[in-house]
Amino acid sequence: MKKVILGLSTLCLIAFTSCKENATKQIDETNVAAAAERDASSSKFPVIEFDKTEHDFGEIEAKTAVSTVFKYKNVGDAPLVITDIKSSCGCTVPQDWSRDPLLPGGEGEFSVKFNGSGTNKVSKSITVTANTEKGSEVVKIMAFVKPDPNKKPAIKPVMQTAPAVK
Repeated sequence: MKKVILGLSTLCLIAFTSCKENATKQIDETNVAAAAERDASSSKFPVIEFDKTEHDFGEIEAKTAVSTVFKYKNVGDAPLVITDIKSSCGCTVPQDWSRDPLLPGGEGEFSVKFNGSGTNKVSKSITVTANTEKGSEVVKIMAFVKPDPNKKPAIKPVMQTAPAVK
């Protein structure tokens, strides 16, 4: 057992003393400067700022299509790239946005069409996926959809019960 401990101690001593090179002498100053510049630029993100984050269509007739435009601006320090815009349901369709990078200070827009489905107070969210620090932003549309006057009310079947047997 003593021989095993002595052998391991000798092996560790050789391993620790064989590396006598000073690691700080191997650092290249140009690599340090390039890494510092890369780290500084990686902390810069685009920031998307909307002219409005909600749009209320007010009262609309059922099945009446309406649309609005959301305008936005890149107020950040890096180019803004919108990769996708999705709505919370198929009755709301976002469209017409640019997939090209938007430089800082640049402006863009996209439209949202709502087909007027639903009844009463309706609220839909539109998620804008971009290369911002959060990764996505949300805007909303709202409307009060009046019932369709041509639609006949649904008739509920009446259940008849048999008289109780005594």
